Amino acid sequence: MTQTTRLPESMCNLIDFVNDELLKMERPKLAAMFRECFTNTYQTTVQREEDGSTFVITGDIPAMWLRDSSAQVRTYLLLADKDAEFADMIAGVIERQIAYIALDPYANAFNKGPNGAGHQQDHTQMNPWIWERKYEIDSLCYPIQLSYLHWKATGRTAQFSNEYRSVVLAILQLWKVEQEHEAQSPYRFQRSDCPSTDTLTRAGLGSPVRYTGMTWSGFRPSDDACTYGYLIPSNMFAVVVLGYIAEIAEHVWQDAEVQREALNLAAEINKGIATYGITEHPKFGSIYAYEADGFGNVHLMDDANVPSLLSIPYLGYAAESDPMYQRTRNFILSEENPCFYAGKEAQGVGSPHTPDSYIWPIALAVQGLTASAQEEKLRILDVLAATDGGTGLMHEGFHADDAGQFTRPWFSWANSMFSELVLDVCGLSLKKFL
Repeated sequence: MTQTTRLPESMCNLIDFVNDELLKMERPKLAAMFRECFTNTYQTTVQREEDGSTFVITGDIPAMWLRDSSAQVRTYLLLADKDAEFADMIAGVIERQIAYIALDPYANAFNKGPNGAGHQQDHTQMNPWIWERKYEIDSLCYPIQLSYLHWKATGRTAQFSNEYRSVVLAILQLWKVEQEHEAQSPYRFQRSDCPSTDTLTRAGLGSPVRYTGMTWSGFRPSDDACTYGYLIPSNMFAVVVLGYIAEIAEHVWQDAEVQREALNLAAEINKGIATYGITEHPKFGSIYAYEADGFGNVHLMDDANVPSLLSIPYLGYAAESDPMYQRTRNFILSEENPCFYAGKEAQGVGSPHTPDSYIWPIALAVQGLTASAQEEKLRILDVLAATDGGTGLMHEGFHADDAGQFTRPWFSWANSMFSELVLDVCGLSLKKFL
């Protein structure tokens, strides 16, 4: 997509403020990178449509992911509270996301129109609007989070329309069905001639699970298949989002029934996390597992993609100071985590989605955003500045020993996460809307 030439005044003013703050910290490269990363999503991925909606491509793929599109525009909420152009643009993202979920709440990525692009050969209930139909809990969480933050940032409630309410009811029903995945789920997914991480076992049903109170997910936010069906950080995100739904139901819709339904479901999921999602580690003590199946099996790791265990405070599930989180964080940022890599250039969390020894800037940004000390946040920003591979932009992953080896020349979600950490360091945290 061709870059636009004009940046809105509000964006220029914020860039100037951040530039001044970073120069005071003697970090001119960070200032230049922030400008590139912060404007990149707006200039290259955001497409306003004649119907008022906003289509957001994920970057090098011409499709809109529910998760990525939310994360890509999240930082612009800091502009939306004063600039109607950004408020309207984000409202347009929400409008399109809700329309997509209404088409199919099990799908994770959609086409701009019913053009039949994407993975149409997958063995699942595809239609021409869907790019990919990998069911992920977080794909339903992110649009609700974005709409809630938009409300808190701008005071607008128009996004909570009758269509939005119908979609929320569909999400609640789906999450209840997927609490009983084995007995009730209509969802199946298989892909032919692909890595094992791109398809589900047992004729598309996934590995066996038993009822826990948690809700099942076929895939992780990396779009890789879950090893065990109860993905703990995504269930945590669902608990937080169900709280948002309850608040919307109470204050916007004045609907006590939806409020009660959301809070009851959150309590059931939360109980499941506490019962099945905590394990004893011989070195770190009681920590959260990444995945569980209800039979006593757990998967100990953390992935770079958000929601992750590292992102628990970022999601709003628990405080940074929470002892369980701190123990889990110590595990994640150690060699006990199979996705943690340390090399000559950096150390941090990667993902099975990319090759071994590749660290993800998204995970580094989350590490900074969940750090309690400003010094740690700045240290991580310095690492990100030193590992851009000379591009001035963030990548999907880079090699721990050689930042010149990276996946994706630029990655919009990562650019936005980097920008959010810079803004946080400059005293402009999105937490003010929570």
